[in-house]
Amino acid sequence: MNFSSYTTKTVEEIFTEFKTTSRGLDEVDATNRKSDFGPNEIRAKEIRWWQIFFRQFKSSFVYILFAAAAVALLLREFLDAIMILVFVAVNTILSFLQEYHSEKNLKLLKKYIVPHAKVRRGDREITILSRDLVPGDFVIVEAGDAIPADIRFVEDNELLIDEEILTGESVPVAKSSAPGEAAKEFYQAKNIGFSGTVVAGGRGAGIVIDTGRNTAIGDIAKLVVETNRTSSFEKGILKFSRFIVRLILITIALVFLANIFIRGGEVNIGELIIFSLALAVSVVPEPLPVVTAISLSSGALRLAKKKVIVKRLSAIEDLGSVEILCTDKTGTLTENNLTVAEINSPDTEQTIFYAALAASSFNEQLEKPTDPFDIAICNHLPAEARGKICNSRRLAEIPFAPERRRNSVLVKTEDGAELIVRGAPEIIFSLSNNLDEKQKKSLSEWLVTEGELGRRVIGIAKKSIAVKAHYDETEENNLNFLGIISFVDPIKETTPHTISRAEKLGVQIKILTGDSREVAGAVAYKIGLVKSPRAVLLGEEFDKLANEEKHQAVFKYSVFARVSPRQKYEIIKLLQEKNEVGFLGEGINDAPALKIANVAIVVQSAADIARDAADVVLLKKSLEVIIDGIQEGRKIFANISKYIKVTLASNFGNFFAVATASLLIDFLPMLPIQILLLNLLSDFPMVSIATDTVDQDELKRPKNYNIREIVLFATVLGVVSTVFDFIFFGLFYRISPEVLQTNWFIGSVLTEIILIFSVRTKFFFLAAKRASNTLIGLAAATIAITLVLPFTFFGQKIFNFIKPQTNHLWLILGVVVGYFVITESVKLIYHHFLNHSPEKQEVNA
Repeated sequence: MNFSSYTTKTVEEIFTEFKTTSRGLDEVDATNRKSDFGPNEIRAKEIRWWQIFFRQFKSSFVYILFAAAAVALLLREFLDAIMILVFVAVNTILSFLQEYHSEKNLKLLKKYIVPHAKVRRGDREITILSRDLVPGDFVIVEAGDAIPADIRFVEDNELLIDEEILTGESVPVAKSSAPGEAAKEFYQAKNIGFSGTVVAGGRGAGIVIDTGRNTAIGDIAKLVVETNRTSSFEKGILKFSRFIVRLILITIALVFLANIFIRGGEVNIGELIIFSLALAVSVVPEPLPVVTAISLSSGALRLAKKKVIVKRLSAIEDLGSVEILCTDKTGTLTENNLTVAEINSPDTEQTIFYAALAASSFNEQLEKPTDPFDIAICNHLPAEARGKICNSRRLAEIPFAPERRRNSVLVKTEDGAELIVRGAPEIIFSLSNNLDEKQKKSLSEWLVTEGELGRRVIGIAKKSIAVKAHYDETEENNLNFLGIISFVDPIKETTPHTISRAEKLGVQIKILTGDSREVAGAVAYKIGLVKSPRAVLLGEEFDKLANEEKHQAVFKYSVFARVSPRQKYEIIKLLQEKNEVGFLGEGINDAPALKIANVAIVVQSAADIARDAADVVLLKKSLEVIIDGIQEGRKIFANISKYIKVTLASNFGNFFAVATASLLIDFLPMLPIQILLLNLLSDFPMVSIATDTVDQDELKRPKNYNIREIVLFATVLGVVSTVFDFIFFGLFYRISPEVLQTNWFIGSVLTEIILIFSVRTKFFFLAAKRASNTLIGLAAATIAITLVLPFTFFGQKIFNFIKPQTNHLWLILGVVVGYFVITESVKLIYHHFLNHSPEKQEVNA
């Protein structure tokens, strides 16, 4: 990254490189630089609304539906045409609104470039628009300020920066103007202030090193805005629609050419074209958008009752396909709220009291602290100790600095003046005179244990000195060691159980965090994710790996610590080469990973940009609801998969039977208008599959559309359907065209309805969960309409039916019962021998 080269340079070298001084740039130079570098704004490739709208029509399935509507209009079937166009319109509008909403990420990122900045120009401190900042500008920041660009600090005074939006680290970082080691990651850059981060305490000044899209947040903007993903659901439907297109084109051509070849000059070309197109429309599953919309909408409503908001409807089904769930740690697995874990001290009350006195945010007014450590100390402080702090007065202090690893404060108390030193325990040991080697060894062993638990620690010591207005570091010796305080970010109570449930569902969990190796490993070990807290890969270690080693590492490790936004992005991208990946995060640093993940999940408290990049927002602070979402997604997948299998099997059977029969007789076995009515009637109960119940066995493993498996299953049952269609044909074709057309129509509708109740489960139909009331009701209504319509004047005049004979109806019902028995037997044999093992049930579309 651009900031890396500046971390090792001295202040003088920074001034020289950017041709500036502590007086700042003059206005002429600043104006010239702005023309060279452009405004300090995030700019990335933006997509216009009309581009998003027309992108909804770049689908072969939409083309199929438009063609079907055109044929319906040609045949004067206006209701059918209107229904198809309504399906397309609803689907297009919903998809457009969802995609348009997601493209607003750039606007949310821009708000982190603050509107104004305090700079020094021509030795005058002025406030300018942050968009006018240029490299070389001398910027001044104070507590509460958001940093307006990437800057290299050249002055610092107790400077603490909250970098959680970039690193995920909830504890503010001390910054220094001194040169340091070469830094490749955000957390290593101790003298760099990144655009969008916030000054948590102190004051500082720095030289602008990068602006706009060259800043750290600009790099994130590029990843977020210019990353496009295709959901698992969309990929599955795309493959399915392409298969349907190829099938229709090939079969229409074959039917048309075969009729001309066999029947020669007797063929009515116009009638044959209409018949072929009607056959093609009969294969098109035009209710698929409605089935998916009902399934996804009802699923979204059920999840909303559990405090889960789904922003992209298809994300519900995508949840069902998730094989790996990557999650941030802070705020998702843990509470993001430091608390005092243990105090190793002979006098714990004295230790916590003096730790509070040494906090920079405590003074005689006892202002509310802002530092997470100080908040934890304040919450742990006994009530009576607060009064003593109010009676104390701060006289002087030396602030914390990275190179000192401690701070100290001289406080006037009721007992006199005392110098309190607080910092890294090993530093406090070296400055104390009341510890022998045995005590130091014991304390060091305790520190190792706390480190393995991922806890942060500070040591406290003090001594009495004379009241004075100033002191220096030479006074920080011969201290009286008081104790060590350890802090922990508690794990949420529901986390271990949630992790366990996810693993039972075949979902791997991986932690991607900006926190340290020790903290990340301790959390993962405590929740049972890893066998050793040391099984952690750092982001910088990941970067050093060769490409092939990276591919292996993303699957080998379950915990990745100190990872940057770009590293999170890369890890998820590698995982996606073999798996469907969900990501749970909440910070700006999570936004690129959220954007590329198959399913993006955030908690309610997430940053705006993370929440907007997400597909699912958890209003309830519990990961338990993610498991509910995964189960809901698998239910929806099961029902949509049922619909596809049923409609393909029945449509294949009728399609091939009618097409073949047209070659054997000198009249159409079913009129085009009857074919379209058959398609319309069977679609009503098909739509209700979206409301159907699901067997528990369907929820055990991640799901994806396997077109090969679906087509194989549909073909097997389609052959059965074709055989029984020829039985209908053989029974009635010799009587008259009208008898064949009417009876075949009735038999076709009834077999399609009865097929639903067989295919809806892998088990014997009586052993499965009872079908939904909606499915049963619509199926019964469709059967009634089918049996009654040929007897009506409307059916006879409009659809050219004739009144069926009673003995014919009994024959039809007998064939339908036989069809159900054979279909049920074939289904059970198929699942037992061809699709029984878990390996075969797992889908790799």
